[in-house]
Amino acid sequence: MRVELEIPENVTVEVDRFDVTVEGPEGSVTRRLWYPDVTVEADDDQVVIESDAEDAKTNSTVGTFESHISNAFHGVTEGWEYEMEVFYSHFPMQVRVEGEDVVIENFLGEKAPRRTTIHGETDVTVDDEQLVLSGPDKEDVGQTAADIEQLTKVSGKDTRVFQDGVYITNKPAKGGV
Repeated sequence: MRVELEIPENVTVEVDRFDVTVEGPEGSVTRRLWYPDVTVEADDDQVVIESDAEDAKTNSTVGTFESHISNAFHGVTEGWEYEMEVFYSHFPMQVRVEGEDVVIENFLGEKAPRRTTIHGETDVTVDDEQLVLSGPDKEDVGQTAADIEQLTKVSGKDTRVFQDGVYITNKPAKGGV
């Protein structure tokens, strides 16, 4: 099986053994792509993913590698963006970015602030009760959004009454593959 992906303008791809680095105007993404009998090579104008094996697992892995590289192309040219909303009805919570952390204060009246780390090159912007997360790596942006959402998960209370939290309201559609 052989898959060829055209490299977009203003994007460079380097393959160093198993690590594929894609760089573009919005940043860079590095992924380790390794599977037995699957090779990834980059020329001047295309990335070639190739395998001599024809079994189902190898073919699905080639498709997965194709998706990872296509997502990296999209990320370094246009970027990935998640939107989140702060919702509270009992205690007004404050959300802010402090260095490499997102800090949520006064969640359900708690005295201690809750913190989570921002992954990779993700940029978090807080505007009143809206959060916008953007960055070149789809996995880093998505994981940061998921961590923020999980940080405000209500436990030990009736979730029909205590709906306070920070929720993902808009996430990117599927990539170009």
